[in-house]
Amino acid sequence: MTYRYTVTATPIGAAVAVFGEDDRILALGTAEDPLWVVEGVARELRRELAASHDDIAGLGAQLTEYFGGRLQRFDVEIDWRLSPGFAGDALRAVRDISYGETASYGEIADRAGRPRAARAVGTACRFTPLTLVVPVHRVIRSDGSLGEFGGREDVKRQLIELEGGSVR
Repeated sequence: MTYRYTVTATPIGAAVAVFGEDDRILALGTAEDPLWVVEGVARELRRELAASHDDIAGLGAQLTEYFGGRLQRFDVEIDWRLSPGFAGDALRAVRDISYGETASYGEIADRAGRPRAARAVGTACRFTPLTLVVPVHRVIRSDGSLGEFGGREDVKRQLIELEGGSVR
């Protein structure tokens, strides 16, 4: 299988998306150095990734719409192979958090069928290869505080505020 990646500039850094031949997205990460994301995903897949300048699955246009406040849910098919087991279950539950809303790690654990696994939800959110299309920024601590977002709490706050949500 050939894996392709594309890079799109966003207000929170370069968004690097990785797609399989079927145009299903395997990874979407943001970083100041896009090659960091590419190399990490290539290691996970144990394959090299080919650069693409196409707007695969219209994701670049969707990112523009999202950051412009005009898109509430990404319309992409996800390939969950890099999020196996409970991590995948938790991230599927995260994907169901509505635009402008938040849920606690414990609430997501409950929705994913393991009510006592709030810490495992945190781990799934921290290490997910899929940000934005799986809105892990909408998952907060039970006390209402933000928690982490790849070490960038300011970005988590920015995304929640973009969506019209309130944060402490």
